[in-house]
Amino acid sequence: MLFIRLSWVFGQAGWGLGIVVIALSCVVTTVTGLSMSAICTNGVVRGGGAYYLISRSLGPEFGGSIGLIFAFANAVAVAMYVVGFAETVVDLLKENNAIMIDELNDIRIIGCISVVLLLGISVAGMEWEAKAQIGLLIILLVAIVNVFVGTGIPASTDKKSKGFFNYDAKIFMENLPPDFRDGETFFSVFAIFFPAATGILAGANISGDLKDPQDALPKGTLLAILITGVTYLGVALCVSATVVRDATGNINDTIATGMDMFCNGTNTAACEQGWNFSSCEVSSCKFGSMNNFQVMTMVSGFGPLITAGTFSATLSSALASLVSAPKVFQALCKDNIYTALKFFAKGHGKNNEPIRGYVLTFIIAVAFIIIADLNVIAPIISNFFLASYALINFSCFHASYAKSPGWRPAYRYYNMWLSLFGAVLCCGVMFVINWWAALLTYAIEIFLYVYVTVKKPNVNWGSSTQAVTFVSAVNNALSLTGVEDHVKNFRPQCMVLTGAPKNRPALLDLAHCFTKNYGLCLTCEVFVGPRTETLTDVNAEMEKNQMWLNKKKRKAFYAAVACDSFRQGTENLMQASGLGRLKPNILMMGFKKDWRTADTAGVQSYVGVLHDAFDFEYGTVVLRMNQGLDISHIIKAQEEMEREAQEQKDLEKEELAEENKGKSIFRKSRNLSTQGLTSRASVTTPQSPQVVVVNERLVSTSTQFQRKQGKGTIDVWWMFDDGGLTLLLPYILTTRKKFKDCKMRIFIAGQPGRVEQDRHEMKSLLEKFRIKYADIHVIDDITQNPNSNSWKMFEDMIEPFRLHEGSKSTTLAEALRKDNPWKISDAELDTFEEKTNLQVRLNELLQENSRAANLIIVSMPIARLGSVSDHLYMAWLDILTKNLPPTMLIRGNHKSVLTFYS
Repeated sequence: MLFIRLSWVFGQAGWGLGIVVIALSCVVTTVTGLSMSAICTNGVVRGGGAYYLISRSLGPEFGGSIGLIFAFANAVAVAMYVVGFAETVVDLLKENNAIMIDELNDIRIIGCISVVLLLGISVAGMEWEAKAQIGLLIILLVAIVNVFVGTGIPASTDKKSKGFFNYDAKIFMENLPPDFRDGETFFSVFAIFFPAATGILAGANISGDLKDPQDALPKGTLLAILITGVTYLGVALCVSATVVRDATGNINDTIATGMDMFCNGTNTAACEQGWNFSSCEVSSCKFGSMNNFQVMTMVSGFGPLITAGTFSATLSSALASLVSAPKVFQALCKDNIYTALKFFAKGHGKNNEPIRGYVLTFIIAVAFIIIADLNVIAPIISNFFLASYALINFSCFHASYAKSPGWRPAYRYYNMWLSLFGAVLCCGVMFVINWWAALLTYAIEIFLYVYVTVKKPNVNWGSSTQAVTFVSAVNNALSLTGVEDHVKNFRPQCMVLTGAPKNRPALLDLAHCFTKNYGLCLTCEVFVGPRTETLTDVNAEMEKNQMWLNKKKRKAFYAAVACDSFRQGTENLMQASGLGRLKPNILMMGFKKDWRTADTAGVQSYVGVLHDAFDFEYGTVVLRMNQGLDISHIIKAQEEMEREAQEQKDLEKEELAEENKGKSIFRKSRNLSTQGLTSRASVTTPQSPQVVVVNERLVSTSTQFQRKQGKGTIDVWWMFDDGGLTLLLPYILTTRKKFKDCKMRIFIAGQPGRVEQDRHEMKSLLEKFRIKYADIHVIDDITQNPNSNSWKMFEDMIEPFRLHEGSKSTTLAEALRKDNPWKISDAELDTFEEKTNLQVRLNELLQENSRAANLIIVSMPIARLGSVSDHLYMAWLDILTKNLPPTMLIRGNHKSVLTFYS
């Protein structure tokens, strides 16, 4: 750019706008350099350049997308610099009439040969690359000095004919305004020049090879921006003060003495120097500041040095890009963000050189060298580099905005708002350079961002995105505390007593259907036992279970407590869970299927949890499934089988290593299907075939809410007004994809002779609530006594827990009540006979009407604490839900969750 495009840029834009071009480039690079310095000094910087800085600041989504783009931009930059070098060589060939084929193909041939030589230097390692760069730098510095010296040497007649007249104020002022030609504009000229400023990340790109990148990167980058900016400006102004825009190169185009009257138009300064270049107004001329490389050769004190400087500048830049692109790409591939690119992560030699990356960069560079037009290639990479700079600036702003305690850069001379300005400026410049290229760059970046977001790479770099997410979550939670709850904004927020989440998948799946992405779901576990023993289990299970939830894509949190009893632990969870308004309002648990064989304390604890939920104003949901909910024994068998399978594989490897031939008797493939896992339980502990079948049914049943439900019904038996929760939860289910084919049927209790009236009232109520339903059934015989078989079943159920004090003497009855206060007395059965009959009768009606339903929802009966014994209450729940499809007992906290009003 310095030797073959800078004079052209100032010829097109004039030195007025030319200074703006350089200044704008320096503003972009300086702000980016300040942001990069802050990021670099906020911890250890490893290899990867812009990719490493952005990915560790903004996360893998941004880092992965810009890393690929930046590596590609560096690969294309190799082509740009090599084409610039080839253009210089072709100009020399043309001057000496030594063109091989034609100018375009000669550029391609020379470019391809050059990039092969550069590849050899790069593959040799960083030591050779550094030595080559030092040699090229010395040549470049001598060439730059040669330009300044040459402007002070008196111009010969030949040089004057080509537009060089030494320093002249009139030439300087004539070159002040712009003179855009051939469709060029300020921004198109800027687009061609800007790649000259894209080398600021060269140091960052090889950060892994620096001794102290935290100290070297800020100093080196900012000094590079200062020195190059001053050099570009100095050379450009010298040329603007000594060279006219157009010259013929004909030594005979002089003006005879006394003909000064003709000095007007665009070539006044040359005319006053005694030269007539007016023919350039009619047809283009070959010389002057508009004509690229020849100007620098002419201005310099020794022309061949400019040629050498051009060679060194282009080759040095190409070599830097050829080294940068593979190293950035290798760092990206090592992080395994794009699994398909893992092949390029492998390094070779003591410096872990990315040989495969070099080959890929070489192929990309050759593909763009074929274009053979510097003005076409330059704008392409300008947008890619600007996108990288924009994200580096945004990274600095984002990290500062998040105010994370981990953001402590040693470099203090930065400002978050200046970084934001830099990011916006880069984005704006992208569009003014080339709007369609900018849109294409953003489209590629967004596509890669979405791809990485969907893939969710397993990395955690403590990015500022995480910090901002945390800050936003805290602020939003705090803002909610200032807003009173409103019935219209009620949403289920469930505390689910699953134990370990994977132990009761059906319970978790149903709760997840209620909350989905729109409500809070806590899966809770109580570790019962001495605190010193159980705390270890609590800490061990926390992260493991949360990771399991994330892996299964369950939008839920895991919480656990260690307590002396299940009831106390659940009570602690109900009181302490949540954050402000983000706290559970529904307790979900499974039905205690083994209540008849469990010890008394266990039954009392279970019923006590239900009472505590009502006391803490929780809605309550109890799920019962005929096969049960707990599959922990099957999971344990699965883990045992996987462990044994791994041991088997290890044994086979050892045997293969020892024998190295033949087949081991232990080499046998194993089927790890669910059926095999359930069967494994019976192999580990010998069980009957019937037990194996039960396990298989349990596994199938436990996952039924993970599958789409077929056409059927959700039957809602709304027996009591509990605030509307019994209606709202099934309605929410019907809005979910898995239950969208299920119709909701409503069953209500009615009085004989008022069936139609009750149905009409219920229909009107549902319409006001905007609850969709398929049918309304009014049950007018609910108060009838149950049949003898059903009653006999209930009596058999409670028989082991009865006192039968009525048939005993008063003294003996008192002694029995004192010794067994938890048992069901005859007086209690008499007192609650009507309520008991209702539960038994309801089961008969459920069997009759809802036997084929996909899901049954029934209003949960409530027993006043202290008035109904725990075993009698459990018998009510058991007989009510016995031998039915999946059944949920629901009871709201009598706070309205439905409203008529909009």
